[in-house]
Amino acid sequence: MTEVTRVPIQPIAKGSLTKLWLGVLVAILLAGGLAWAAVPQGVSVEVIEAGEGANPAADDVVLVNYTGKLADGTVFDEGQATPLPLEGMIEGFREGAVKMQKGGKYLIEIPAEKAYGDEEKVNPMTGEVAIPAGSALVFEVELLDFMPFEQFQQRMQAMQQMMEMQQQQGGAQGVPQPAE
Repeated sequence: MTEVTRVPIQPIAKGSLTKLWLGVLVAILLAGGLAWAAVPQGVSVEVIEAGEGANPAADDVVLVNYTGKLADGTVFDEGQATPLPLEGMIEGFREGAVKMQKGGKYLIEIPAEKAYGDEEKVNPMTGEVAIPAGSALVFEVELLDFMPFEQFQQRMQAMQQMMEMQQQQGGAQGVPQPAE
């Protein structure tokens, strides 16, 4: 027969159990902090001037005055009374726009992951890099109005038809000839 060797268990020193639980607590807090730091940053929308009414939907077209800047304050784009279909915009801008209300002014801060990520954007006119890869973006936006995409398309078609009619009327009347 085999015999089991017995090892006596030493008593725990006074205060060791408290130190053990404190160590476990510190390990949990460190793990939680690392997990929180690894979560991608979200889009921040700061209200400069509150608007009123409903919010645009993610597939609407917004009419805005805006200035787009890099985190260091360099302006890369701006527009006045510009229609922007939200479906075609970067994820971060779309997320911020659906939190806005008509007539309001907002500051939208977009982390690089929700902007262009590791892709750099080049100005087609100059060929210079307008937005470096990995850039966080900041937009100052005033929401003038918004409408469903279908309504925007109808308005654009109506405007195009009006312009074509005006061109036809101008061509039918002819160009005035100078008197001789």
